[in-house]
Amino acid sequence: MTYPYLTIDLEKIEHNARTIVRLCADHGIEVTGVTKVTCGSPEIARAMIRGGVGSIADSRFENIRRLREAGIEVPFMLLRLPPLTGVSEAVAGAQLSLNSEPVVIRAISDAALARGLVHDVMLMVDLGDLREGIWPDDLPAVVEEVIGCPGTRLVGLGTNLACFGGVVPTEETMNRLVTLADEIEATFDIRFKWLSGINSSGLELIAAGRMPERINHARIGEAILLGRETTRRRPWPDTFQDAFQLHGEILEFKRKPSVPLGERSEDAFGHTPSFEQRGTVLRALVNIGREDADIDGLVCRDPGMRILGASSGYLVVDVTAAQREADLGDELVFDLNYSALLAAMTSEYVKKRFV
Repeated sequence: MTYPYLTIDLEKIEHNARTIVRLCADHGIEVTGVTKVTCGSPEIARAMIRGGVGSIADSRFENIRRLREAGIEVPFMLLRLPPLTGVSEAVAGAQLSLNSEPVVIRAISDAALARGLVHDVMLMVDLGDLREGIWPDDLPAVVEEVIGCPGTRLVGLGTNLACFGGVVPTEETMNRLVTLADEIEATFDIRFKWLSGINSSGLELIAAGRMPERINHARIGEAILLGRETTRRRPWPDTFQDAFQLHGEILEFKRKPSVPLGERSEDAFGHTPSFEQRGTVLRALVNIGREDADIDGLVCRDPGMRILGASSGYLVVDVTAAQREADLGDELVFDLNYSALLAAMTSEYVKKRFV
């Protein structure tokens, strides 16, 4: 056994996908499963598809290539805005991309025509989270340009919330997107196929029955993978929160003071850590470090254990009050939040085991 490693329970991911897809379907919303935090894992994409998602979205060309080469045949959405230098790969890899820059969309049109294709475009509108998106006042001019691009097809409007600015999706915000769509459709005599208003932060709004009827598409990752909505990170009903678990091995097991001795300065990462005086404690040194995961996003499975800190290659855990006995060479298991999962999936040092 090589540590550290990440266990990935595909049945739990499939179950979570089925729960989320069923909720959304009851309100007329189609779900695209987002695989970006898993680096485009084909196994995880297949679990999502078995759970009912109709398409897969990812933000990286490398991940979409990996999925296509693995034989995943559902439609793909490029979740991150295409770079001007990568329009050919965007057209080759995905049927639909999210966009906000007219210059890029014109380049996509040219790249699609060169391949004998028409590429679907969803325009992203910034409704206050201040990440990607066209400011609403500028939307008509951009739509006019896109309609004039023969290699693209304008299929919808989308917005992103709760990712950068932490703006929560509300009924009022979603109605703003619907109103913008109504105005654009009336002005240009078109009809949008998709209004993509939400990610995992919109589940509460759906469940409360306050999502406007015209919002018919969701881009869902964390709620499927970790079983949580993302405004308060609360567990979602009938989902698993432990589909992913990080496993490490105890390399050193000793009693030591709880506060460092001697004159102190910054740690290896430029921080000045604080320590609580708890006398002598039993400490486990685990082979998980900041190269492997976001340490702040790890939680010990044993509620009596407590993470004290980490360096690049070590995790220090107080096991004095552990509910089970631990010793040198034993395995410790940790739950992960989204940030920790992202780092663990990206790290080449963390082995992945599907169960």
